[in-house]
Amino acid sequence: MTAPRLLGAPEVRPDIRPLDARRVAPASRVLIVSNRLPSTVRVDEGRVQLTPSAGGLATGLRGVHDAAGSTWIGWSGAPAELPSATRREIALRLAEVDALGVPIHGPEIAGFYQRFANGVLWPVLHDRDDHPDPDPDDWATYRAVNARFAAVVAEEARPGDRVWVHDYHLMLVPRLLRARRPDLRTGFFLHTPFPDSMASLPQRRTLLDGILGADVVGFHTPAYAARFGDAVRATLGRDVELASGAGFADDDGRAVSVHACPMSVDAAGFAARATDPRVIRRVQELRAAGGPLFVGVDRLDHTKGIPERLAAFERLLDERPELRGRARLLQLAVPSREDVPAYRELRARVEALVARVNRRFATLAWQPVTYVYGSVDEVELSAMYCAADVMLVTPLRDGMNLVAKEFVASRIDEKGVLVLGEHAGAAAELRAALLVDPRDAGELSRAYARALDMSPAERRVRMRRLRARVDAHDVRRWADECLALLGADLQASERRGPGR
Repeated sequence: MTAPRLLGAPEVRPDIRPLDARRVAPASRVLIVSNRLPSTVRVDEGRVQLTPSAGGLATGLRGVHDAAGSTWIGWSGAPAELPSATRREIALRLAEVDALGVPIHGPEIAGFYQRFANGVLWPVLHDRDDHPDPDPDDWATYRAVNARFAAVVAEEARPGDRVWVHDYHLMLVPRLLRARRPDLRTGFFLHTPFPDSMASLPQRRTLLDGILGADVVGFHTPAYAARFGDAVRATLGRDVELASGAGFADDDGRAVSVHACPMSVDAAGFAARATDPRVIRRVQELRAAGGPLFVGVDRLDHTKGIPERLAAFERLLDERPELRGRARLLQLAVPSREDVPAYRELRARVEALVARVNRRFATLAWQPVTYVYGSVDEVELSAMYCAADVMLVTPLRDGMNLVAKEFVASRIDEKGVLVLGEHAGAAAELRAALLVDPRDAGELSRAYARALDMSPAERRVRMRRLRARVDAHDVRRWADECLALLGADLQASERRGPGR
C-alpha cells in the first residue's frame, strides 16, 4: 500500500488517506472547498462515524460532487487534537467519499467559526447591525484558518484542476491560494446575500480583496452582484463593470468575472420522492385531522423570521374565527448554533410564542401549532412538503432559501401555495409565489388568508409556473453554469475586462 501523505499547517500534519484508497479520478478535477464536508465526522468512544451534513450548501453540492469526480476539501467536524490513530481512521473514511479534511483545533473552532464567521460576518452579510465588534484575536484566527485551507488546497491540486471555493467562512482563500498557486483557475461563490453596506466591518478591505483573488466570483442574484460591485468601488477604489448581474471587476490589471447564478435543488429527485409509498402514507397521516395545513421548515436562526410567522398565524386566528378548530401550523425548527447564547434566547422566544398561541386557541380536539425542534429524514421532509396547503418561507433576509424550491419541486400534484418573503434570494425567480414583506404582520396574515381563499385553478396556474422555473434551472444546471465560467479561457476574459 502507498504510504500516506501529510497535508496541513505546520502545527498539525494530519494523516491523509493512502492514494490507492481513492476512487480513480479524472486527469483534471474540480476541487470543491467549503468550511464543512458533505459528511460530518462523529467520534464516539473511539469509533468513527460519518453522517450526511445538514445545510443547503452541503445538500446542494452533494449531487454535484458525486457526479463530477471531484475532491471535496473542508473541515470534518472533528477537532484536530484527536489521537493520531483516530485522525488516520478519519482520513481513510473521508477518502472513501473523495473528501479531504482540513485540521482545525478546538479553540480555533470557537474563534474562526463561532465568533468571527457566524458571530460577525453572518449578521453583517444579512444587513443586521446587532453584531459584536470583531475581536482582533478572532480575526487573526479567521486568517490563520483560511491560510491553512489555502495550503491544503495548494498541495492537493494538480495542474489543470479547477478550484471552487464556497461561502463567507473562506473569503480570504482565493487571494491566499493565488499567492501559492497562480496556475490554478479559482472560483468563489457566496451563498448569503451581499449587504447594502459593510461600513460596520473594519476588515472589509481585506475580505473584499480576498474574494477578488478568484478568477470568477458568483452570487445568487443580480442585486447581490451589484452590491458587491458597489463595495469594491467604494472600499477598494477598483473599476467594476456590471450589467444585469454579469461583468468584470479589475484586480490590478487582471479581470475578475462577476456573475449571478441562482443555486437550485435536485428537482427530479424531490419529484420522484413525492411518489414514494412511505411519503404518501405519511402525507395521509399529516392530513388525517382535516382542515388547512400551514408548514414551515427552517433552521432556527434570527434571519428566518419564525417569530414573525407565528405572530401572523396568531393574528389570522384572531381575525378569522372560522379557522379555529381547523387550521394548523406545523413548524420544523432545525437546531443551529445551540452553544451560542443568542440562539438559545431565540429558541426560548419561539417556544414561548408557540405556547402562547396554543394556550389561547387550543381545544381538547385541536392544537393550532405543532412545533418540532430537531431534524427529520428525507421521507418526513418530503411528506411535509406534499401535505402542505400553504408553505411558509418568510425569512427576513436570505441568500437563496432552497426550502422554497424543494417545496415546489415536490408538488407534482400542482397543488399548494407558496408564501415567500420578498427578501429571500428565491423571490427573484419564483415570482408566481405570494410575495410578502415578512416584517409586516398585517401583510403576512393577509397573505395567509389569501392563500386559503385562492381558487384551485389559480393554485394550479401559479404552481405550474413555479415548477417550470425550478425544473428548468435545477442544481445541475447551476453547477454547470458556474463551472463553465470557471473553465472559460482566461485570456478571453481579460480581453473583455473593465474598460475594454
